[in-house]
Amino acid sequence: MVRGNTEVTPKDGLTTRQRRNQPLVVVNHGGGKGKSTAAFGLALRGWNQGWDIGVFQFVKSAKWRVGEQTALEALGRLHAETGEGGPVEWHKMGSGWSWSRKQGSEDDHAADAREGWTEIKRRLADERHTLYVLDEFSYVLKWGWVDTAEVVDTLRDRPGYQHVVITGRDPHPDLLAIADLSTEMVKTAHPFDKGQKGQRGIEW
Repeated sequence: MVRGNTEVTPKDGLTTRQRRNQPLVVVNHGGGKGKSTAAFGLALRGWNQGWDIGVFQFVKSAKWRVGEQTALEALGRLHAETGEGGPVEWHKMGSGWSWSRKQGSEDDHAADAREGWTEIKRRLADERHTLYVLDEFSYVLKWGWVDTAEVVDTLRDRPGYQHVVITGRDPHPDLLAIADLSTEMVKTAHPFDKGQKGQRGIEW
């Protein structure tokens, strides 16, 4: 692709603008770093377009607060105060989904993951957000916490103009089969290989 020109022109009867503005399923995967970073960067672009952003973090510690969360929530507040950009919601499984009111129950990560996916399904049906970031969701499918076939059917048949970005290693082949955009991050070097621990601003 050179200067935005594609090598293929489908005979689908759509105008260039109609074909360009299609809702996408994006999968960022692989053993290298940058999967979530790329997804959150896309969320920043979407916010600038006025999109409604919904971030759903799976398999995250309640104590783990990433810099992107701080930044995007600040942009959400900016939108609420000034109308600039778009609204932002950030939900994290590790700290309890914000719509959940369960108390005193023993941690059951699989049940929490299913609850999160059920809420996402509701929101997709209601066309709640323009962009959904399902961070580390590939692990939920890999571990069998959520049914892959149900996820694939829901994403493929979702209504309206809703982008969905999924991150994590080892995505299910059926998920990759419906991806409009799939990028594999491959590590060629990493400070960990030299015994360096993660540092602020790079790892979190």
